[in-house]
Amino acid sequence: MAMDAKEIEFRGKAIGKAVQENEPSASVLKLLNDLKTGVHATEDLLRQTRIGVTINRLRTHKDPAVQRLATELVSKWRDEVKKQPKKGTPAKVAAANGSASPAPPSGTSSPAPSQAKKKHDVPADKRNYKTDKVKYQVTGEEPRDNCVRLMYDGLAFMSEALPDEILNVAKQIEAAAYANAGSLNDAYKGKIRSLFQNLKSKSNPLLRKRVLSGEVPAKKFVVMTHDDMKSDARRAEDEKLNKENMNEAMVAQVEKSVSKEFQCGKCKQKMVSYSQAQTRSADEPMTTFCECMNCGNRWKFS
Repeated sequence: MAMDAKEIEFRGKAIGKAVQENEPSASVLKLLNDLKTGVHATEDLLRQTRIGVTINRLRTHKDPAVQRLATELVSKWRDEVKKQPKKGTPAKVAAANGSASPAPPSGTSSPAPSQAKKKHDVPADKRNYKTDKVKYQVTGEEPRDNCVRLMYDGLAFMSEALPDEILNVAKQIEAAAYANAGSLNDAYKGKIRSLFQNLKSKSNPLLRKRVLSGEVPAKKFVVMTHDDMKSDARRAEDEKLNKENMNEAMVAQVEKSVSKEFQCGKCKQKMVSYSQAQTRSADEPMTTFCECMNCGNRWKFS
């Protein structure tokens, strides 16, 4: 039996929630199979429900079975729309299905009009709660609302996601961080600052995408260390830097220790790992290399 637009939108939200909460793939597959039999695709229906956009995101799901079924659904709906009387340009049809792939050009057709309207008109690197006109006051407490706002700004940076999608994830992250801390204490504030810095890191764009897509759930994200969040490229860079420091010192690498005596100048936390090496002449003080365990800030002193 064919589903109406309201039912399709409900199924789409259920799929998004299942992915965000990292539910078993079987749950997602069940919802996708319901759509396979219940959706009779038309261009208007796909535009109204945006179900094609939702399902297209699953083509990068961690489970290959979900990827295959999502790809099959998007292709099926695209074919169904193509068989119907044309109501728009090929580019519009593709946009309705959540695909950016243009249709093959026709030698007799007139030049295609402008592409489908973007989700927002703000450059991706300029997006924040102000440009997206987001109402971030959702907790009833101003300090917590400000942290929701901060999480939104971190997630929105370089993102093409809709404001409602970003705000939903921002609320989940703040709630998880608050639940872990138990109150508006320094640990809560420090964690929020650390999460924001990692989300906005230009060297690790994959982290933002993994958190927004639900691949990294909010509850897991708020307990990840800075090392857990590092990209493969950053890990390789750190290893290279360590080797260079040791080569310069011309001594064996000293195992790092963790101390609460040093304070990070960036996040003000006192969880700092450090190692020492003789980088200058023997009668000079040793150089201490420090790295904040909370935000990843690094510095050295003699």
